[in-house]
Amino acid sequence: MKNKQIPEEQDVAVASDDLTSLPSGWRELLSTIGILLTAILVALFIISFVFRSYQVDGTSMLNTLQNGDKLIIWKVPRTWARVTGHPYIPKRGDIIVFTESNLAQFGQQNTKQLIKRVIGLPGDRVVIKNGDYTIYDAAHPHGFDPDKTLPYGEKDPLPYTSGNINVKLGPDQLFVSGDNRPDSLDSRYFGPINANQIIGKLIVRVFPINHSEIF
Repeated sequence: MKNKQIPEEQDVAVASDDLTSLPSGWRELLSTIGILLTAILVALFIISFVFRSYQVDGTSMLNTLQNGDKLIIWKVPRTWARVTGHPYIPKRGDIIVFTESNLAQFGQQNTKQLIKRVIGLPGDRVVIKNGDYTIYDAAHPHGFDPDKTLPYGEKDPLPYTSGNINVKLGPDQLFVSGDNRPDSLDSRYFGPINANQIIGKLIVRVFPINHSEIF
């Protein structure tokens, strides 16, 4: 009986992406590049969808916010609204950052990001008369003044509100106003804003440190 010949083991080439096959200097370089790219992607994700820092430029929100204050804006509700296809509607009294266009007619840069307080919500009738806001809605058919009934107004009484306004807000519309009523370009001039203009809401003032505050 002849012995069966056992075939010799054949060499097999295996493709490998293992960085250990590279010189140590290249491995460190590629690892560093990977870390930097990951950090950049994470930062872009946070800025786009989670939160962002802003600096107040101007005096339209005095005395609540001062020129130069550093703020953190929370963007998650707006992000979630876009994912679900529903508008993000903040609460009355919230301070929001939004994009407004067609400002050139007021001697401003045509498109700017503004920070204002939400006064009127979708479906409200917003009236300004004799220096005061009055909001009419289903829960308040006889109207109420948010400046006098919400915490922000009780904390720091607001100045005289100029204008003669009587407007009914649509399903996705908001009426916004600066706290420094004599020196604020807001919905009294450019009209209601749409919910899709919102970037996010103010959650904290981080600087100056001695005036840091959660909103």
